[in-house]
Amino acid sequence: MQKYILHWGEMGTRWGVNRTVAQIHALLYLSPEPLAAEEIAETLSVARSNVSTSIKELQSWGLIRASQVLGDRRDHFESLKDLWQMFNIIIEERKRREIDPTLSMLRNCELEASVDKETPEEIKQRITDVLEFMETISSWYEQMHKLPKPTLLKLLKLGSKITGLLGKKD
Repeated sequence: MQKYILHWGEMGTRWGVNRTVAQIHALLYLSPEPLAAEEIAETLSVARSNVSTSIKELQSWGLIRASQVLGDRRDHFESLKDLWQMFNIIIEERKRREIDPTLSMLRNCELEASVDKETPEEIKQRITDVLEFMETISSWYEQMHKLPKPTLLKLLKLGSKITGLLGKKD
């Protein structure tokens, strides 16, 4: 459990997530019972204030929720346990926080560049290329997001075999 939590914290930093946030998520995911913030702080040897901030971040993503334990007035916290649900939430939040603003910015850049006589055509084309790429990725995500879980699993398991269905073209 300790090795898992430490590694998850390390991976979190590589994904742009605060180490403590990632470790708390890992701890709550593994924990069979909801944990109070004090228990989290003690288990991970981190400051209680850091735990509070991290819990708020995880709640803003919708990855953990507060729950009550009979006989204890404190809030306890538990993670979602369904990996697909967590994956979908993380992907949707990253899209909303990262991809959507980038698409908006690229659309504005393309519009501004189209009327700017000083912007070289090569630069305008590069901006358009990035916008089209990002829109394609976003559209693909929207389509995959709508698929039922069993269909998506089958698609993922097909992997590169799907090229046989499409016909190999480079």
